[in-house]
Amino acid sequence: MYDAFDTVFTQLRAILVEQATGMVVTQDAPGHLVMKTPWNEPGKKERAWFGMVQVKKAYASFHLMPLYALPSLLDGTSPDLRKRMQGKSCFNFKKADADLFAELTTLTRRCAEAYAEPVGATGC
Repeated sequence: MYDAFDTVFTQLRAILVEQATGMVVTQDAPGHLVMKTPWNEPGKKERAWFGMVQVKKAYASFHLMPLYALPSLLDGTSPDLRKRMQGKSCFNFKKADADLFAELTTLTRRCAEAYAEPVGATGC
Protein backbone atom coordinates (compact mmCIF):
# COMPACT_ATOMS: atom_id res chain seq x y z
CA MET A 1 0.00 0.00 0.00
CA TYR A 2 2.74 2.47 0.95
CA ASP A 3 4.68 1.90 -2.30
CA ALA A 4 1.80 3.14 -4.45
CA PHE A 5 1.96 6.61 -2.89
CA ASP A 6 5.66 6.74 -1.91
CA THR A 7 6.47 9.79 -4.06
CA VAL A 8 3.36 11.67 -2.97
CA PHE A 9 3.98 10.93 0.71
CA THR A 10 7.67 11.88 0.46
CA GLN A 11 6.85 15.25 -1.11
CA LEU A 12 4.01 16.01 1.29
CA ARG A 13 6.17 14.98 4.25
CA ALA A 14 8.89 17.39 3.09
CA ILE A 15 6.37 20.24 2.86
CA LEU A 16 5.15 19.68 6.40
CA VAL A 17 8.62 19.27 7.94
CA GLU A 18 10.18 22.20 6.06
CA GLN A 19 7.33 24.69 6.45
CA ALA A 20 6.13 23.88 9.96
CA THR A 21 9.15 25.37 11.63
CA GLY A 22 8.77 25.43 15.37
CA MET A 23 6.44 22.44 15.41
CA VAL A 24 7.44 19.12 16.96
CA VAL A 25 7.55 15.74 15.22
CA THR A 26 5.78 13.26 17.50
CA GLN A 27 5.49 10.31 15.11
CA ASP A 28 7.59 9.56 12.06
CA ALA A 29 7.25 6.17 10.39
CA PRO A 30 6.96 4.99 6.79
CA GLY A 31 3.70 6.39 5.49
CA HIS A 32 2.88 8.32 8.66
CA LEU A 33 4.09 11.66 10.07
CA VAL A 34 2.50 13.62 12.92
CA MET A 35 3.53 17.10 14.04
CA LYS A 36 2.23 18.94 17.09
CA THR A 37 2.66 22.43 18.45
CA PRO A 38 5.37 23.32 20.97
CA TRP A 39 2.62 24.49 23.34
CA ASN A 40 -0.11 22.54 25.09
CA GLU A 41 -3.66 22.73 23.87
CA PRO A 42 -5.58 25.14 26.13
CA GLY A 43 -7.09 23.23 29.04
CA LYS A 44 -5.23 20.03 28.18
CA LYS A 45 -1.97 18.42 29.26
CA GLU A 46 -0.76 17.57 25.78
CA ARG A 47 0.47 19.44 22.76
CA ALA A 48 -2.08 20.61 20.21
CA TRP A 49 -2.17 18.86 16.84
CA PHE A 50 -0.65 20.80 13.98
CA GLY A 51 -0.49 18.49 10.98
CA MET A 52 -0.19 14.98 9.67
CA VAL A 53 0.71 13.20 6.45
CA GLN A 54 -0.56 9.67 6.09
CA VAL A 55 -0.80 7.05 3.37
CA LYS A 56 -4.29 5.63 3.08
CA LYS A 57 -5.63 2.86 0.87
CA ALA A 58 -6.54 5.09 -2.09
CA TYR A 59 -4.51 8.31 -1.54
CA ALA A 60 -2.07 10.20 0.64
CA SER A 61 -3.67 12.66 3.05
CA PHE A 62 -2.28 15.96 4.31
CA HIS A 63 -3.90 17.45 7.42
CA LEU A 64 -3.51 21.03 8.67
CA MET A 65 -5.33 21.40 11.98
CA PRO A 66 -4.99 25.21 12.19
CA LEU A 67 -7.63 25.36 9.45
CA TYR A 68 -10.21 24.25 12.04
CA ALA A 69 -9.44 27.10 14.42
CA LEU A 70 -8.60 29.69 11.79
CA PRO A 71 -10.60 28.98 8.61
CA SER A 72 -9.67 32.39 7.23
CA LEU A 73 -6.24 30.90 6.47
CA LEU A 74 -7.96 29.32 3.46
CA ASP A 75 -8.80 32.74 2.00
CA GLY A 76 -7.34 32.96 -1.48
CA THR A 77 -6.92 29.20 -1.84
CA SER A 78 -7.40 28.10 -5.45
CA PRO A 79 -10.45 26.10 -6.51
CA ASP A 80 -8.09 23.31 -7.63
CA LEU A 81 -6.61 22.90 -4.15
CA ARG A 82 -10.05 23.17 -2.55
CA LYS A 83 -11.21 20.28 -4.76
CA ARG A 84 -8.66 18.14 -2.89
CA MET A 85 -10.21 19.00 0.47
CA GLN A 86 -12.12 16.50 2.53
CA GLY A 87 -13.67 18.09 5.58
CA LYS A 88 -12.19 21.25 7.05
CA SER A 89 -8.49 20.42 7.31
CA CYS A 90 -7.61 17.47 5.05
CA PHE A 91 -6.29 17.40 1.49
CA ASN A 92 -6.10 14.11 -0.45
CA PHE A 93 -3.69 13.37 -3.29
CA LYS A 94 -3.30 10.35 -5.56
CA LYS A 95 -0.34 11.82 -7.43
CA ALA A 96 2.20 14.58 -7.01
CA ASP A 97 1.19 17.93 -8.47
CA ALA A 98 3.87 20.63 -8.48
CA ASP A 99 1.44 23.57 -8.68
CA LEU A 100 -0.85 22.31 -5.92
CA PHE A 101 2.12 21.34 -3.75
CA ALA A 102 3.57 24.84 -4.16
CA GLU A 103 0.27 26.32 -3.00
CA LEU A 104 0.09 23.82 -0.13
CA THR A 105 3.63 24.85 0.86
CA THR A 106 2.52 28.47 1.22
CA LEU A 107 -0.62 27.47 3.12
CA THR A 108 1.40 25.28 5.50
CA ARG A 109 3.83 28.13 6.19
CA ARG A 110 0.91 30.47 6.94
CA CYS A 111 -0.58 27.90 9.32
CA ALA A 112 2.77 27.50 11.11
CA GLU A 113 3.11 31.26 11.49
CA ALA A 114 -0.44 31.48 12.87
CA TYR A 115 0.30 28.66 15.35
CA ALA A 116 3.65 30.01 16.52
CA GLU A 117 1.86 30.81 19.79
CA PRO A 118 -1.24 29.26 21.34
CA VAL A 119 -4.45 30.19 19.55
CA GLY A 120 -5.99 33.07 21.42
CA ALA A 121 -2.68 34.26 22.88
CA THR A 122 -2.29 36.89 20.16
CA GLY A 123 -5.95 37.52 19.48
CA CYS A 124 -6.32 34.76 16.86
